[in-house]
Amino acid sequence: MEKHNELFEELKNLATEKINPDTIDIDSKSVIEILKLINHEDKIIAHCVEKEIPYIARAVDILVQSFKKGGRLFYIGAGTSGRLGVLDSSEIPPTFGADPEMVQGLIAGGYKALVRAQEGAEDNKEQGAIDLLERGFTANDVACGIAASRRTPYVVGAIEKARELGAKTLYVTCTPRHAMNIEVDVAMCVEVGPEVIMGSTRMKSGTAEKLVLNMLTTTAMIRLGKIYRNMMVDLQMTSKKLEERSKRTVMEITGISYREAEEVLMKADGHVKTALVMIFKDVSADEARERLLKADGFVRNAIED
Repeated sequence: MEKHNELFEELKNLATEKINPDTIDIDSKSVIEILKLINHEDKIIAHCVEKEIPYIARAVDILVQSFKKGGRLFYIGAGTSGRLGVLDSSEIPPTFGADPEMVQGLIAGGYKALVRAQEGAEDNKEQGAIDLLERGFTANDVACGIAASRRTPYVVGAIEKARELGAKTLYVTCTPRHAMNIEVDVAMCVEVGPEVIMGSTRMKSGTAEKLVLNMLTTTAMIRLGKIYRNMMVDLQMTSKKLEERSKRTVMEITGISYREAEEVLMKADGHVKTALVMIFKDVSADEARERLLKADGFVRNAIED
């Protein structure tokens, strides 16, 4: 019997490397048929994520606790998974008015890997730990590994170093929970099944990972008071688009005119939350900030006392 190397055997048994029986003859299909097959497979992803909500909730609780103590979230991934982590982290500051250091993304191969694949970089386990330490990672932070196959050495190295430092660790993967052999505080195992194209984890697995990352950070930010009703209110007017969104948000919530929103935001130094409290409680910007401080940043609590 032919003997294969250890990595060959490991990859052969991964859920993300299996052949999808439903798309076995996709190369013989018409364009419409191919698209329908892809769409059919995509439809199962949200349901797969839904099954992991109890674990995602536990992960959110860990993040909120860390953020409240001044801790940060570090995503660690390679390839598609790494790019998704960097993408999510880059969107937090403009969306929630958060410090750019609050959520950070590490990708195997560095930032050049964002635009050009650096395939060999994911095999360097030691580099994952080195990159994490170079960002000043401490026990107060949270490390979240992202790896569809769960085995990526770069990611595993960073997670092991984070645990060694005493930090909380999370993991987002698309392999079954019974196969999750990496020790972490919370693993989110979204079993989406074999890819449309064998091993192409940029497809179903990547979509599932993106959904989970959205849920993690969005829910954490809501629990930190950065949303009022269902609107982003911890905005700073740092671009023309955000200036107009800030005005529209204030107008939608309070019913005041465009000009009035513009004026109150100017007095609030462009901060939507401060402007809202000023309007609802008819107070100065300084008093509005004080109310928000006492309310732990929650607009609802600051105006409903």
